[in-house]
Amino acid sequence: MGRVGGMVAHRLTRDEARRIAIHAQLLAEPRPSDLVQVVERLTILQLDPTAAIAPSADLVLWSRLGPAYDPAQLTRAIEVERSLVETVAYIRTPGDLPAVIAESRAAIHQSARAWVEQNESFRRDILALLAARGPLLSRDIPDTSVVPWPSSGWTNNRNVTKMLELMARQGQVAISGRKGRQRYWDLPERVYPVDLPDLDPDEAARLRDRRRLAALGIARSGGTLTPGESPFVGLAGEEAVVEGVPGTWRVDPTYLGLPFEGRTALLSPFDRLIHDRVRTEQLFGYEYLLEMYKPREKRRWGYFALPVLHHDRLVGKLDATADRRAGVLVVNALHRDVPFTRAMTAEVDAEIEALATWLGLTTSRSQVP
Repeated sequence: MGRVGGMVAHRLTRDEARRIAIHAQLLAEPRPSDLVQVVERLTILQLDPTAAIAPSADLVLWSRLGPAYDPAQLTRAIEVERSLVETVAYIRTPGDLPAVIAESRAAIHQSARAWVEQNESFRRDILALLAARGPLLSRDIPDTSVVPWPSSGWTNNRNVTKMLELMARQGQVAISGRKGRQRYWDLPERVYPVDLPDLDPDEAARLRDRRRLAALGIARSGGTLTPGESPFVGLAGEEAVVEGVPGTWRVDPTYLGLPFEGRTALLSPFDRLIHDRVRTEQLFGYEYLLEMYKPREKRRWGYFALPVLHHDRLVGKLDATADRRAGVLVVNALHRDVPFTRAMTAEVDAEIEALATWLGLTTSRSQVP
């Protein structure tokens, strides 16, 4: 322990900080075994349509649960058991909904609020239609908007989607399931648990900060926000300093001093362990960018490269693609950030084979040196 600004702070080595982050993200031994409990700990699974290998939410769950995980379990949890819920862009546990909704209501941009108010009749039409005929796909909901969403290139159907997503963020409609990539929309009382509490924005923010820190283990208090889930945790937890890293951190004391047994894991590019690129570079000394939006000739690691975790280090990137027609997981390259020992190579190779087996594919490594 040391003092920062007159306050007692935990003093951590980078090894300790990394192990806290890995423990919090359920990437140490032993593996968890319950899907809902994994999402409860992680707080979110980010949804992304890219499936160069597998959808991101499935990759995140496979990297924790291992070969026992079946994507059908996630669908069942959302659409049948309702033990998980899909919100706009994320999967969560129902217990997080009150804070998420309260925070979203407070954060809605004034221009979006004004557009909804201008289209109050449109909003009411949607609610009445869902009450009578829901659940419905967005394509089955007529666009009765008075004022189109002010963005070039938006079609009539986009007005419907925009209104549905704004309503969903405020808890007025809910996503009840999917038909392929299309979402079914319904009234929240048919999807969410009854009697969800209403939280004020300050209470919601404190709760979200505590939940986020429990998922991350160690994080910054604040910083520059970007779209999506915040990587910052306010005043949750306790203050810490990390040897060789400037500034102060917040740490969840639950993870302090835990024994650590690492393992090897292949991570989704959207995995929360590496999602905050600044934290990843400061704690792990690891550089990563998702290069799917770059021209092919400008990519260093590949279209959808998977970060490679080995015990308490991020050691490389796996450039692979699932060719389902051919029945193979094509390994284009394994980029090593550090020299691999024989043991590391064996563990990483075993994890690549485990990924292929889980996908129901064989492995093709003809392009790998």
